[in-house]
Amino acid sequence: MLPFSDFKPANPDYRQEVERVLTAAPFIQYLGLQADKIEPGLCYTRLKVREDHQQQDGFVHAGVQATLCDHTAGAAGATLMPAGNIVLTAEFKINLLRPGAGKYLVCKAAVLKPGNTLSIAESMLFALPEEDSVEEEWNLIAKATVTLAIVKTRS
Repeated sequence: MLPFSDFKPANPDYRQEVERVLTAAPFIQYLGLQADKIEPGLCYTRLKVREDHQQQDGFVHAGVQATLCDHTAGAAGATLMPAGNIVLTAEFKINLLRPGAGKYLVCKAAVLKPGNTLSIAESMLFALPEEDSVEEEWNLIAKATVTLAIVKTRS
């Protein structure tokens, strides 16, 4: 993952906003996505792989992988938004690098360039053989670049 600057959150309650982003969407709740780490410009998430996350050959479905990369990038972007703003995905590109084979997935997302109307984030998705696997055992299975639109909410 590319290095990022020491970003300063515009909203002192940014953690609450990210928790909202990660818990308010019914589809994300259904998948079981959990926050691992939340810092300004950064979010890590974790998912225990279930049978209903898999495609016909037993690998994690590309749609699940794309969702994790997209939503985790959005959460990273949300850490930098002023109160009263939200992030919405405007565009994303994902590279599926290897079959999604593992018992857990970890997604690491970082904002590369914050902006007033658009921000750019990057996600890296790893498959883990076990929940407590050390990073050397993680397998990079997907990488995404996500463009986030910054939208003011109605008051």
